[in-house]
Amino acid sequence: MKVLILNGPNLNLLGKREPEVYGAESFDDYLKFLRAKLPHITIEYYQSNVEGELINRLHQANDEEYQAIILNAGAYTHTSVALGDAVAGISIPVVEVHISNVMDREEFRHVSYISKHAVGVISGFGLLGYELGMHYLSIR
Repeated sequence: MKVLILNGPNLNLLGKREPEVYGAESFDDYLKFLRAKLPHITIEYYQSNVEGELINRLHQANDEEYQAIILNAGAYTHTSVALGDAVAGISIPVVEVHISNVMDREEFRHVSYISKHAVGVISGFGLLGYELGMHYLSIR
């Protein structure tokens, strides 16, 4: 199984930015752990702070041999109709992941332009949400 993890804006700052919300571990360290724990899954990773680059990567992934995408679009989740449209426009199943419990945060974070087009949403379990998404996708 080949899965793309696609992270949006500010997720390059994991381990540094608001550790009380997002934890103290960098995503690079977590990715090493995840790859070691799930050797039967080929995990590729892409992060961008630029909305158009995330859209382009979703389009590109649709033409590659991915079985699934795990997408944490960060704040673009709540603002980007275009990113939601990109998820709707591809044939690869997408799991939407959020590190924090977005429903326990500011009201504007309660809206997602991606959820409607995702096969599922995982929110509030920290970095474990990525692993939970992988588990779901591997048994789907």
